Amino acid sequence: MFIKSLALMGVLFLFGVVASSHSSYAQTTEGQMMDKAGNTICSTKADLELRLAMRKIWEEHIVYTRNYIISALAGLEDKDAIAQRLLRNQDDTGDIIKTYYGQEAGNKLALLLRDHIMIASDVVQAAKTDNNPELVKAQIKWSANTDDISAFLGSINPYWAGNDMKVMLHKHLEYVAGEIFSRVKKDWVSDINAYDKGHRHMLMLSDILTDGIVKQFPDKFKE
Repeated sequence: MFIKSLALMGVLFLFGVVASSHSSYAQTTEGQMMDKAGNTICSTKADLELRLAMRKIWEEHIVYTRNYIISALAGLEDKDAIAQRLLRNQDDTGDIIKTYYGQEAGNKLALLLRDHIMIASDVVQAAKTDNNPELVKAQIKWSANTDDISAFLGSINPYWAGNDMKVMLHKHLEYVAGEIFSRVKKDWVSDINAYDKGHRHMLMLSDILTDGIVKQFPDKFKE
């Protein structure tokens, strides 16, 4: 049954990106963030503060998603508590957006991200019970929701428009799905590998989001 599901995943997620490692960056005493080659990633305090806040919020997204996958598949008692914390993370992400794009935009993103989480829980449940029809249905909804998130981000920031953001978000789905299916099959090595890649990828995505805000609102990030 899962072979069919993985085949569908291959159709839905025919995208590829090269993720950069979180350890590739270092903060200098002047408040700058540098890569290993010594290039400046951000040069002002405001830029650095946003970059770290954005990384924190998206890192929480990937961490609590993993916690939920583990607890839901294992039937642990903390599943619902983790789900609530994960949903709160989506509201926190919307709050960052509100700072630059207003209340309505922040609420819209939070709602789309909450849908992203609720659909993910359907994927987990269908995978756990080996319900292939429901799994296919949930994956299609998940992909469509991801397209909606990408389109919304592109509508509020020209630097997030185009196919690159869509590719990045779908790649995130691929890594999360990899965790789910690997854990169902008890392939722990593949599970860990999917999480590690997904974690690095999420940090890369958060930096792309930060870069877009800094470019769109340069006056807010002057020294």
